[in-house]
Amino acid sequence: MASLQSAYKHSSLLPPLSGSALKVIAVLSMVADHCAYYLMEHGTLFYEVMRCFGRIAFPVFAFLIAEGFQYTRNRMKYFLQLLGFAVISELPWYLLNGADGTHNVLFTLALGVMALAAFEAMKKDGILCGAVILSIAGFATWSGVDYEWRGILMMVVFYLLGNVCNPSFPSGRKAQLFCAFPLMMHYGIVGTLLACLVIACYNGTRGFIHGQVAKYGFYAFYPVHLILLVLIGK
Repeated sequence: MASLQSAYKHSSLLPPLSGSALKVIAVLSMVADHCAYYLMEHGTLFYEVMRCFGRIAFPVFAFLIAEGFQYTRNRMKYFLQLLGFAVISELPWYLLNGADGTHNVLFTLALGVMALAAFEAMKKDGILCGAVILSIAGFATWSGVDYEWRGILMMVVFYLLGNVCNPSFPSGRKAQLFCAFPLMMHYGIVGTLLACLVIACYNGTRGFIHGQVAKYGFYAFYPVHLILLVLIGK
């Protein structure tokens, strides 16, 4: 890890951002996006600016899921935590969106962890591994989770190029962003470029967020902010 950070410092003019900083940026982006979508008049200039900034959130979360999966000690617990908070978030999601057949993004992230676990379990059998990952992506689309199959494949791309191939830090980051870009750009070019810039600044450190309270606080923030949007929107 130290050598990767050293390579980053000597090869990039971008300001370094820790994993904690990426989480904060992603959360702020998500809140801006949801406030615009649920509380503002659509089509206004301010609305469009807020939505562009909001496009940063998911690619950064997808990147952090890939990073977290690589370093977590208990991958099943990681999956169950995401799934549990996804279930909790489903009621406020339903109150905001109605019976439109969609489901909140934490389900997407949980399915992404499942896809990464499938890769680790089956990577010696490339065909079977690919089929299972594509099946999970297909299920994401069929079930209507946010970002659908693109979200699943985005996490897989970040994981494959960030961990399995184990390239040098700078070129590895460029490869991750280059390969994930076509999946990300579906949700807007400007937001995708901003997300790429944020991810490119990642320096490989955990940052200032430590401990279980802070960890679960980030998980809990998602359903809490949805509940607040429900109350404000009434």
